[in-house]
Amino acid sequence: MESRITGSTAAEIAESIRELHDHGHIAAGDTLPPVRTLAERLTVNRNTVVSAYRQLVLAGIAQTHGRGGTRIVDHERTPQEGFAPGSVLRDVGTGNPDPRLIPDPSAALSAVVGRPVLYGEPVIDEALEEWAQGWTARDLPDVDLRLTVTSGAVDAVERLLAQALTRDDAVALEDPCWLAGIQTARLGGYRTIPVPVDEHGMTVDGLRAAMDAGARAVICTPRAQNPTGASLSAERASALRDVLTDHPYALVIEDDHFSLLSQQPFHSIVPTGHRRFALVRSVSKFLGPDMCLAIVASDPTTAERLALRLSPGTTWVSHLLQRLAATLLADPDVRTQIDDAGRHYAQRNGAFLARLATHRGDASTAGAASTDGLNVWVRTPVPARDVRERLMLRGWLARLGDDFTLTDVASTHLRLTVHDLDDDDADQLAADLATAVTTAVSKVG
Repeated sequence: MESRITGSTAAEIAESIRELHDHGHIAAGDTLPPVRTLAERLTVNRNTVVSAYRQLVLAGIAQTHGRGGTRIVDHERTPQEGFAPGSVLRDVGTGNPDPRLIPDPSAALSAVVGRPVLYGEPVIDEALEEWAQGWTARDLPDVDLRLTVTSGAVDAVERLLAQALTRDDAVALEDPCWLAGIQTARLGGYRTIPVPVDEHGMTVDGLRAAMDAGARAVICTPRAQNPTGASLSAERASALRDVLTDHPYALVIEDDHFSLLSQQPFHSIVPTGHRRFALVRSVSKFLGPDMCLAIVASDPTTAERLALRLSPGTTWVSHLLQRLAATLLADPDVRTQIDDAGRHYAQRNGAFLARLATHRGDASTAGAASTDGLNVWVRTPVPARDVRERLMLRGWLARLGDDFTLTDVASTHLRLTVHDLDDDDADQLAADLATAVTTAVSKVG
């Protein structure tokens, strides 16, 4: 492959690689030559190759994988949240909220229709801004907060990183990490530094190592971490703040995606006086994934730069959507529904882990895993791929932990979405999973 790549400018090198890919000489999943190696062969500056690779990343042709290099994207194998299309198996890996628990917006829709919003008007709807100020200020008190509205959490994170970083800058990500976080960082051309997650959230030693390795941004999930369900304890959050105190200009993004549904308190990792931070709260988990809206509460400088990143494109999120969200969130009955949904998810997750503990004869299973969030994170004593294959033979489609990791090491976890199973199906899945684990272990032995 390397010998076929030509060019003396970034554009020429990128075009050469695109041509090779289009004609089948470079396949999906192939790793491009190391920057230094290709630069020496083409007798160009290293930054020229870096720029060429960045063009490929921005075009969606390649992804950066840190020390794993830059690879051609395999779009068919890129993991996504949601139902697996075309599967005849019972899908327990969707990561979806229960549609029965999403409030019906029909009654609120008629209340949000008013005069048209024109160019040049405030980008945040007044009612939503007032509600969101209270929602965010109580968790980040005594801080000068500015609000921005984006088209969901992923949109917010992508634009926050873009306004602060350049290609090859390092981002500290939880490992395992939510799918969109991994893809956003890689498509942006950033280096990802994995920070391990335990039952209390992002680890202190992991964050310290990431900052020492030059991370310019940190993305942390303070509660109901996806996929593990872990939430930061007060002690862990305090220790993480101590680490970040020595890095006041690193961008700290807190993705509180489960917010109103979470059964755990919110603990921020943003130190007092930190210069660059953003708290992102989406409404998609409790008002529905189609409500593509997130509130970003940040320091004034970050808010100003985020607004500049929004201005060339969408500029603002539909005021009809903003008014609908504000109307629903101000409705006491809707808030009661959201509270009930949060308790439902935790109860169903906990009940499934208890069932699994009974079938596996492992009393620690239920206590070791978090019940907060839309999923449960189940450890397997052998590579999870072996267990999943045996579950498929029994009619179940589970989500591999490998999809959420930043390394190439085989995962020993499955992420299961079980909150929408009735008692009989939940018991059957627990029994089948226990049998699949026993069979896989015996094969290894």
